[in-house]
Amino acid sequence: MPQPGEILSNRQLKGEYFKVEFYVPEICEKTAPGQFTHCQIARLRDRMLRRPFSICNVTDDGVLTVVYKVVGEGTEMLSTLPAGEVCNLIGPFGNGFSLPAENQIPLIVAGGYGSAATYLLAKNSPHSGILLLGARTEADLIMADDFAKLGFEVKVATDDGSIGHHGLVTELLEQTLLETPEANFHICGCGPEGMLMAMGKMLLAEGLNGELSLDHRMCCGVGACFACVVKVVDKSVLQGWRYARTCREGPVFKADEIYYGPEHAEA
Repeated sequence: MPQPGEILSNRQLKGEYFKVEFYVPEICEKTAPGQFTHCQIARLRDRMLRRPFSICNVTDDGVLTVVYKVVGEGTEMLSTLPAGEVCNLIGPFGNGFSLPAENQIPLIVAGGYGSAATYLLAKNSPHSGILLLGARTEADLIMADDFAKLGFEVKVATDDGSIGHHGLVTELLEQTLLETPEANFHICGCGPEGMLMAMGKMLLAEGLNGELSLDHRMCCGVGACFACVVKVVDKSVLQGWRYARTCREGPVFKADEIYYGPEHAEA
């Protein structure tokens, strides 16, 4: 059911990144880490489609937080809305992350604002762990302090070397796995598709598994349009794969469910 979401605050985090808080207790009480909501942005009268946003955080008193980047007309309009404005929200949707067991160490790999989509996972984990946070440049790094406040060790990588490791965040993952071969990690990732594909292949090559949030562009968000499909392994069909809708079967998939190529399907 659609819910009226009153904006409690809407502020700029840094650069093109913003943080908006909605009051939607009915959605908050059902939300699991890694799920998303669909938002009909107020004042955007000539655009019919809702915008999907990963849910960053929810509170017991009904506050739902979304962290977003201004990338088009919809998010630009959202960034201008003041407290008191009401947007129409539905959700939560999708299959989210599982929580680590008591004997597991959360190891979260986030690229760009994948940190927003994994924050609730970190918050709800039974104990703190490690966040590997990557971005193109220091200006694109967000929420490192939020994870640190949860007790997470934060390691940073930037493509341009402006801060932290000069290189890819998957290189930090490889290094972490190499340095702690006996650690019982609960591994999760969210970020650009290239990062996630490289991460999934790395985990499988090491005999490990993990959960990856394939944050694809969505249109309807309810499984009707098939615009957000990804290839997943299906050995019951000749080609070894089938299309899965990220809005319904995902956005979170096990690393060994994702189709990386013929060599994976034949393994």
